[in-house]
Amino acid sequence: MPGCLLETLAGQRTARRPVWLMRQAGRYLPEYRELRAQKGGFLELVYDCEAAAEVTIQPIDRFGFDGAILFSDILIVPHALGQNLWFEAGEGPRLAPPLVDGAWDGLERAFHHFDAIYRTVAAVKARLGPETTLLGFAGSPWTVATYMVAGQGSKDQGAARKLAYRDPVAFASLIGAIEAASIEYLIGQIDAGAEAVQLFDSWAGSLSPSQFEQWVIAPNARIAAAIHEQRPGIPVIGFPKGAGAKLPAYARETGVDALGIDETTDPAWINAQLPADMPVQGNLDPMLLLSGGEAMDESVRTILSAFAERPHIFNLGHGIDKETPIAHVEHLLKLVRG
Repeated sequence: MPGCLLETLAGQRTARRPVWLMRQAGRYLPEYRELRAQKGGFLELVYDCEAAAEVTIQPIDRFGFDGAILFSDILIVPHALGQNLWFEAGEGPRLAPPLVDGAWDGLERAFHHFDAIYRTVAAVKARLGPETTLLGFAGSPWTVATYMVAGQGSKDQGAARKLAYRDPVAFASLIGAIEAASIEYLIGQIDAGAEAVQLFDSWAGSLSPSQFEQWVIAPNARIAAAIHEQRPGIPVIGFPKGAGAKLPAYARETGVDALGIDETTDPAWINAQLPADMPVQGNLDPMLLLSGGEAMDESVRTILSAFAERPHIFNLGHGIDKETPIAHVEHLLKLVRG
């Protein structure tokens, strides 16, 4: 029997509200910090299949979440497309060479990097019970492109935005390469055991409406269509962080099966904007989970009430903060599960 999360993604309202948290496998857990110290760098941990599987399972063992999200990184795709990838301590990812002109076709592809991720998925799947849904993921093309163009993260995604305006043909070629690699990557995760996949568009909110249509909606629609055609029945969750008023158009036009919403979105508003049977996921502010107290409890109750009549997966509006007390997560689960 499928777990309640998978049933919810299929459009059913279940007696048990499913819950998982973005970045639930990570630095707020002492068992993760211990394993990370043993393995060294972040990328080494991601490509160590046994260790990455253990990290994926850790929050399931501790909290019994309804979904296990693959422990990996959205920048595996640019690494496979041929950019060098490493992580600077305390500063985040670096990619070289930066594609400031969008010329990705000179890179030497290294799709063998996907193989370790597939092995991790298979190892996790073998350890999960049927009640826990295994979620794969990829970064959406726009967000991945912002890192590839700048060679690192940025506050305003300015390098990618300028390239998209200055040379839309070159930028479209880069988006197309990311899109094709992401489809192959997600299909591989599904074949290894992922039961649903999520598209993370962390920087979707930095685009104008017309750019959002071109660089967020259109590529995600093609990815969702390819997955639905090649692996029928596998749900796709779209998460365009910061999309705001553009969320209903994203939900209508991308063809995703469920919509992830961030903490800046009013749950009552988005509930009124979407088809009644469309599953939604979210959207507690990660800072409220960090802070705890009555303010968190009240927000949880508001979210549960707003989505009481539709299929809903309880989640955060973005990733869990590394300083979040474990007791707050435990309390959250009691609130959601009654």
